[in-house]
Amino acid sequence: MRILVINPNTTQSMTAKIGEAAASVASGATEIVAVNPADGPPSIEGYFDEVFAIPGIIAEMGKAPAADAYVIACFDDTGLDAARCATEAPVIGIGEAAFHMASLVAGKFSVVTTLARSVPAIEHNLAKYGLASRCAKVRSSEVAVLELERPGSNARHRISQEIARAIREDHAEAIVLGCAGMADLAHSLSEEHGVPVLDGVVCAVTLAESLFKVGLKTSKIGGYAAPRGKRFAGMFAPLSPAEAEIV
Repeated sequence: MRILVINPNTTQSMTAKIGEAAASVASGATEIVAVNPADGPPSIEGYFDEVFAIPGIIAEMGKAPAADAYVIACFDDTGLDAARCATEAPVIGIGEAAFHMASLVAGKFSVVTTLARSVPAIEHNLAKYGLASRCAKVRSSEVAVLELERPGSNARHRISQEIARAIREDHAEAIVLGCAGMADLAHSLSEEHGVPVLDGVVCAVTLAESLFKVGLKTSKIGGYAAPRGKRFAGMFAPLSPAEAEIV
């Protein structure tokens, strides 16, 4: 199968890291293609950035209509509902994937994310997915997303400190890393703290493979129905949906 992994921001070094994490768990028969839009924010830190990333996600999906599944590699699950409208193939958000997997290996988990401004969006998603009761707390490490890409940054240390607090204060039994840019840290942090530390990228790829294997596709009845055909104006004209054509 072929999985298109979309990093919704424009930072190519992060896309490369995400692609490596995805490929590390993919089966031998799975092709991982990691991409990012050319236009949009260099990082997604809160509601405002999300809005400007969504057109790029849909555009990247349109370039790869033959993909068997899509992964949205932003922990806020940016544009996830819109992406599911655009295709019959499974579309997995790394946030939702990590929450579900954490609930299978721990009674309670905490999320350690980047900046405090991301906490409300994550809490909203947990409630939306029906998993708020399984999350002890959503914590911010006050690490900006692009710090994760800067050589010599102490971002890992600050994330590790927040994990220790989550275990001590929240009684968290597992930790979910709340940013795709943390994908390369999960294994070492799990060994350091002695609890499962989940990266959403690998969780999402694994779930995408599972859905493909059992032949499940996105429902086209209700909210995820294909968009009605209409002509968008201005800069969004190239993204205009044709009712009979879905990715």
